[in-house]
Amino acid sequence: MSKLPETPLNNLPEAPSRREFLKQGAAAAAVFMIVPRFVLGGRGYTAPSDQLVVAGVGVGGKGESDLAAFAKTGKVRIGYLCDVDDRRAARSVQAFPQAKYYKDWRQLLDKEGKNFDAVSVSTPDHNHAVITLAAMQLGKHVYVQKPLTHDIYEARALTEAAKRYKVVTQMGNQGASGDGVRQLQEWYDAHLIGEVHTVYCWTDRPVWPQGIAWPPPATAVPKELDWDLWLGTAPQRPYVDKLVPFNWRGWWEYGTGALGDMGCHLMEAPFRVLNLGYATAVQASVGSVYVDEFKRGYFPESCPPSSHVTLTFPKTNKTKHEVTMHWMDGGIQPERPEELGPNEKFGDGGNGILFIGKKGKMMASIYSADPRLLPLSRNQEVHVKPKLDRVPDGANGHYAQWVEACLAGYGNKAVSSPFELAGPLTEALLMANLAIRGYDIQRPKTTGVGFDYPGRGIELLWDPQQLRVTNFEEANQFVKRTYRPGW
Repeated sequence: MSKLPETPLNNLPEAPSRREFLKQGAAAAAVFMIVPRFVLGGRGYTAPSDQLVVAGVGVGGKGESDLAAFAKTGKVRIGYLCDVDDRRAARSVQAFPQAKYYKDWRQLLDKEGKNFDAVSVSTPDHNHAVITLAAMQLGKHVYVQKPLTHDIYEARALTEAAKRYKVVTQMGNQGASGDGVRQLQEWYDAHLIGEVHTVYCWTDRPVWPQGIAWPPPATAVPKELDWDLWLGTAPQRPYVDKLVPFNWRGWWEYGTGALGDMGCHLMEAPFRVLNLGYATAVQASVGSVYVDEFKRGYFPESCPPSSHVTLTFPKTNKTKHEVTMHWMDGGIQPERPEELGPNEKFGDGGNGILFIGKKGKMMASIYSADPRLLPLSRNQEVHVKPKLDRVPDGANGHYAQWVEACLAGYGNKAVSSPFELAGPLTEALLMANLAIRGYDIQRPKTTGVGFDYPGRGIELLWDPQQLRVTNFEEANQFVKRTYRPGW
């Protein structure tokens, strides 16, 4: 991975109670140890020095399965649970009855910070960064669901914070621990397809509503949900039905669209295989929706129903020239390679990765699974000796790998998706969203939907040192959000 530019990051809002956190825990953080600061009792328990005590923030859905995967290692005790929605948390509360339950993550860190070693974050995208940074400031190891952050600025901040606080970090893109991406890397390093100049990544997402008008307010907030805590860093607005627990992905204030959901799973392989760093340019086209039977347009608050983005990356030690990466979502797919037979599946049908080199091509499915050389007959003829270490249990071992690294301590065991790699990867997909969202910068005063976007049809040029688009100032408003007061 290219060396991170030295960029001052002093303005990310700090979590409430930060002063109290540091006052109480500065000395402990300086000599941070994995051994929990309390005595475990009972027969048959794992020795404290071999056990990681984890606090989960966002414990329904994916957070629930993450915690179960950590516990399955036999080296983790789920000590604390936190969720703004009691309905979503119910199954985790039942699964870990000894865990103490909180609704507000700030209270959890403030009151229990000395009693656990690591934090798993699986909230909506817009709250990832503030929770993760607050945990890292306490010296806690962190596992964060993809995408790492909602904004480019946040991704850079967490990447720098991982080095500053010297904690073990892992993003939840489990394909990074799979055998597939390592096979692709070994094929490329063996020069089977020559120098790659173009990569395609595509997905059938979104599978949630996008390109729609903001719905009317609901009559009441469910009694189990703390709406204010769910909003967190986002602007205050009335609760609407069906936004929670999943449809928030299609709204810019909370989610990051199809790119945020699937980009880390599909773009990770090109990043690792080609050692990509920060992109320098991006352009996009997006699908519009029918406003009425005579008019097409966009809804600025909602991600579009489909998009095609082109990112340009500078050459690396694995390429002699620039690399062009195409991202397609909403069911759009690239042209089928001529080496692929008419009845042979392209990617996995709905998602895929295609590397185009000067001597050949290779592809994979979602999570970099099922890597294949093209034409498929080559896979029976070519045998490359494995050179890269495999993660035990592949993609499923992504969780245990992080646990073992946490127990070993910072710098002692490798992980597949540390923030050193996950940060720049997240920045790339969020930069793609700059171009997509650029279509949503202004809406006309007349109809309230659709607009004449002044940056349409241009290529956004990116300065990774300064975190700025250099040729279209309006796009920079989305590099770093303004958080709601108090967050």
